[in-house]
Amino acid sequence: MNKRLQYLQRLYVRHGPFVRDRIRQYALLIRFNQPIGSLLLGWPVLWALWLAAEGMPDGRVLLIFVLGVFCMRSAGCAINDFADREIDPHVARTSERPVATGRVTAREALGVFLFFMVLSLMLVLQLNRLTIYLSLAAAVSAAVYPFMKRFTYLPQAFLGIAFAWAVPMVWAALTGEVTKISGLLFVIVVLWVMVYDTLYAMVDRQDDLRAGIKSTAILFGDADRVLTGIMQVCVLAGLFMLGGQVNMGWPYYLGLCVAGGFFIYQQYLIRDREPAACLQAFLNNNRFGAAVFAGIVLHYLIVAP
Repeated sequence: MNKRLQYLQRLYVRHGPFVRDRIRQYALLIRFNQPIGSLLLGWPVLWALWLAAEGMPDGRVLLIFVLGVFCMRSAGCAINDFADREIDPHVARTSERPVATGRVTAREALGVFLFFMVLSLMLVLQLNRLTIYLSLAAAVSAAVYPFMKRFTYLPQAFLGIAFAWAVPMVWAALTGEVTKISGLLFVIVVLWVMVYDTLYAMVDRQDDLRAGIKSTAILFGDADRVLTGIMQVCVLAGLFMLGGQVNMGWPYYLGLCVAGGFFIYQQYLIRDREPAACLQAFLNNNRFGAAVFAGIVLHYLIVAP
């Protein structure tokens, strides 16, 4: 036993620093230090879980989807940096990412992507057959999205589809079917993702133009504020319509009013299109998602316990 401990000790001394560095670099690759992506992906999942279950969802399903959010976001970051490995060094905001600087190789990034995709598959295999079938489309959309910015000015729409695909998966997992309500929420989430990812793209607009990257921020041009504002109105209108169809009470609509205030604040932030302010407007969408979720939860706690 002492010899085995000594052997393990020697291994740790020899390889410990390398292993710790790899773990640190992989954590940076999946943006473990920047949870905003997981939060923005997670809010619609939580909306769907509470709406589909008409209250607190099954704890097992809740845990599977929460872990799935983390795994899919991590996989998405890894494949995104793999796809953008020739572009990121030329964009100020992304120039220090692990793949861009060479601290993580392209092969390693692919390996991390596959690792988290396998974890996601293991999670979804705990659910019913319909949810598993739907997850296949989710996997494809997550893998394809990072490459869309080379071919279309609407990569934000593809990201919206990838993020919103969790909504029908939630309904399938909890009810065994995909309903019109889940379809409406799917469209709402796609539009919301397009809003905040356009704000995000406004941060890098000049760098993207030089690098030849396409985005809705470039497509919209000087109409960016108007068009994001129209989409924000559509998101809120869709959420109000959704509330009417599932008989939500006053806490839900109060939450939507607070969320609408955050949208107004975002428009104020981007009034001069300053990159730092646009980034702040993007981050503010976390509060939008939280406000909607709070309204949903409070409805089921107060109005329909």
